[in-house]
Amino acid sequence: MDNLTHSLVGALIGQTGLKRRTGLAMPALIFGANLPDIDAGCVVHGLESLAMRRGLTHGPIAWVVLPLLLAAFIWWFDRWQAKRGTRPESRLPVRFGWLWLLATLACLSHPALDWLNSYGIRLFEPFSQRWFYGDALFIVDVWLWATLGLTLAWSLWREKRDVATWRRPALAGLAAALAYINFNLVLTESARAATPQSQAIAVPVPIRFWERDLIVDVDGAVYMGKGLQRWSLDGGLARDVELLTQRPACLHPMQLPQFAPDNADLAAFLFWSRSPYIDRIERDGKIIDLLKDARFSGRASGQFSIAIPVPTEAETCYFE
Repeated sequence: MDNLTHSLVGALIGQTGLKRRTGLAMPALIFGANLPDIDAGCVVHGLESLAMRRGLTHGPIAWVVLPLLLAAFIWWFDRWQAKRGTRPESRLPVRFGWLWLLATLACLSHPALDWLNSYGIRLFEPFSQRWFYGDALFIVDVWLWATLGLTLAWSLWREKRDVATWRRPALAGLAAALAYINFNLVLTESARAATPQSQAIAVPVPIRFWERDLIVDVDGAVYMGKGLQRWSLDGGLARDVELLTQRPACLHPMQLPQFAPDNADLAAFLFWSRSPYIDRIERDGKIIDLLKDARFSGRASGQFSIAIPVPTEAETCYFE
């Protein structure tokens, strides 16, 4: 999920009352909820970063190491301020044990949320490179923003006015978010069940959370390919398959590395890709073959694509 969502979850956890357990609890929760995304710096490697993101910093080793490092830094920062005479008098005593526990709780919320979208997460890296997908929420969910943001603001407002029940809005916000997530998990399974293809991938749609794009394999007498169907809660399967690509069985995208074994971008893209397909386009008067992923066929397709060499011997049977 996006970092605003992670931050709101960390802040709401604090507003349930846990922020009163130790000084600097809120920084531990908010930074902890975002900490696994330190791997975002790998974007300097371009397309190769697709194979680096949501892996090691989101896996079991990071669940232990990252909260410990964060708690140690915050504890040191409090001591450093005290030595300089700049530590706020109103700050609660900083307890390392509570800092570590809260940072761990927040850090664990991050992979749990990241699992919910179709981008995926390597949950057990470095012990396994398998990708996991929840397919329940779009990576930026405005409804989740509204739920978390409004209940956080309500809780802070009540706390400022010293209302005894200031924790309740935060608890209600977290409960509502969990209910919304579970409802979307059910919608995803309902969308998959609506298509005869058991391996269909259900991709959440921005804003219209009650709809899913279904990525399906399209079989024909000669061609196989990738296509999209739209499913909605109120209308079921709303349209026939929109063909994204068509190909004969002579070449599959996963076979491309044998023609370009030293292409690091290609290897990274295929490692990350869940539903790869080849698209032939014309750009500046030239014919270009692009490797794409059906999850991002419409949204950000330019960002998630790579120009690839289609071998000469496969060209005649791949395109007509």
